[in-house]
Amino acid sequence: MNQIINKTVEFRDLGRMDYQEAWDYQEKIFAEIVALKIKNRNLPSDQQESTPNYLLFVEHPHVYTLGKSGKQENLLLDEAGLAEHEASYYKINRGGDITYHGPGQLVGYPILDLDNFFTDIHKYLRLLEEAIILTLADYGIEAGRIDGLTGVWLDHVAQKNPRKICAMGVKSSRWVTMHGFAFNLNANVSYFGHIIPCGIDDKAVTSLHLELGRPVDETEAKNKVKKHLAELFEMNLIEVK
Repeated sequence: MNQIINKTVEFRDLGRMDYQEAWDYQEKIFAEIVALKIKNRNLPSDQQESTPNYLLFVEHPHVYTLGKSGKQENLLLDEAGLAEHEASYYKINRGGDITYHGPGQLVGYPILDLDNFFTDIHKYLRLLEEAIILTLADYGIEAGRIDGLTGVWLDHVAQKNPRKICAMGVKSSRWVTMHGFAFNLNANVSYFGHIIPCGIDDKAVTSLHLELGRPVDETEAKNKVKKHLAELFEMNLIEVK
């Protein structure tokens, strides 16, 4: 079966949205794309439909999420502690351990059919990281990867004070992706003190505003990330209100 290749990606900025609401929205889109792929398999090529792609940007209220491979003990707050910090908590179906989302953080959810681009999850993750690395370079900040640790780090070479600035965790089924990345722009990093982020207890977390010594224009940062994602994935990015 030769799939109809579609590199158009609908971009939607959801603003601030409750984590569960955004998760349900992702799941709905994800399920629709997977169902279309299954339907296409049983149709002759001239009757098949191209599968759509989406890129969602969102900001969440304070929330901790635990991935499938995570450990409950990496959350250091009990129910009373969560309530005191006005934070919610969810166990979810992405890879990875525990992470935090909250105000001042750009969360990106690419829901892509990788059959439209390339069928390689390792490459997919590396390109997501690269988009953030290039964005940080736009701000004059050198960032990169640390072997064996997903995400984007500062001081990744000498590692005298390695600091994670962007976490990643994805799910994929039939080459359709969901979940994605969390890039700290103006984030309150004290909230990371209530978890062992991604199970790593010997490295710090940072935010772009702390590294620059000034607040970050989040619209500007979003536009930079969008631009780099579009170029790296060779997307035709269409904004939908």
